[in-house]
Amino acid sequence: MIRGPSQTLDVAIAGAGPTGLTLALALKAELGPSLRVAVFDPALGRALPRDARASMIAADGRLLLERIGVWPDDAAPVAGLRITDSRLEAAVRPTFLELGEARADGAPFAHMVFDAALRTRLLERARAAEVDLVAQPIESHSEERGHVRLGLPNGGEAAARLLAAADGAGSPIRARERVPTYAFAYDQTALVATLAHEAPHRGVAVQHFLPGGPFAMLPLGGHVSSLVWSERRPEAERIAQSDDATFLREAERRAGPDYGRLSLAGPRGAFPLRFVLARSFVGRRLALVGDAGHVVHPLAGQGFNLALRDVAALSRIVAAAARAGEDIGSDAVLDGYESARRFEVASVATATDALYRLFAAPGTRGLRDVGMGLVDRAPALKRRIVAAASGL
Repeated sequence: MIRGPSQTLDVAIAGAGPTGLTLALALKAELGPSLRVAVFDPALGRALPRDARASMIAADGRLLLERIGVWPDDAAPVAGLRITDSRLEAAVRPTFLELGEARADGAPFAHMVFDAALRTRLLERARAAEVDLVAQPIESHSEERGHVRLGLPNGGEAAARLLAAADGAGSPIRARERVPTYAFAYDQTALVATLAHEAPHRGVAVQHFLPGGPFAMLPLGGHVSSLVWSERRPEAERIAQSDDATFLREAERRAGPDYGRLSLAGPRGAFPLRFVLARSFVGRRLALVGDAGHVVHPLAGQGFNLALRDVAALSRIVAAAARAGEDIGSDAVLDGYESARRFEVASVATATDALYRLFAAPGTRGLRDVGMGLVDRAPALKRRIVAAASGL
């Protein structure tokens, strides 16, 4: 399973989360079973944790996951998005912007997928595709002639022509490589849960912009929604530590009357929010993928979609180089990946942060509402927003 420099891997991937596993399978789909790819992560030796999170996956992400054979049958289509902006105590929350149009081909612009279920399917598919799954961390790496040497626990070694870091927001590989990174913590924590509710959601995602932060109910199957609730840190910590009854009571205050009574349909979780943007997504025989290169506020649901677009770009560029007989870890190949991803990632990251600051700033509510109302009355602009959200 572990190959030394004389039997060099084509690609070593650090991190067995959805991003790393998707990359391994996308490369296999592009280049076939002869590709030597391994995923390294000590978590592979442990049972999957319970995870309350679900992801909104855009249309281009769905196409990628279908191509590698992991699209879940129970993915829930998102038929539309309704945005409100109000005070917490408001009895009525008028809709200022509604995106209800499907794409031109009639398909929804996004689907909701449970993160834990997707990772289970990815692991099953990776084993079937003969991806090496190594339950060890990459403790060191160094670029040498024609490959990168990987240091493993207890003196073990491996080598690869290309190292892809999909090891998360706190990426040890990015830190060892000393990639300059712009990063800061938001004064918010995301509370997540799966909630059952009395009234139907009709496939519509709802996002309330409240003084404490955005409160999103994202439609799953039946009368169930995924809650992504950003709240100021002190209040979020109080609610996170409360019992289930208090948590649901606070959630009902923010959800408003449209859902009826809420109940828990899965585990709860809490995650501090931060912004991370690496100044470069590449190094010598190294590519940063997903959260290792960028982390954005969840208010626009773009985090995992950006990661899937990283995967699509890197797998396509590496495959083209391999078919042309080029060195897949060369600077020229990695510069192509940097060029393909830098503009979109930087644009989405800065736009998402600007939206957060606009909605967090006191005294801007009237301006926000006028702006959303103007967009709501511009069908052509709304169609462009839906097209952008779909990634196609």
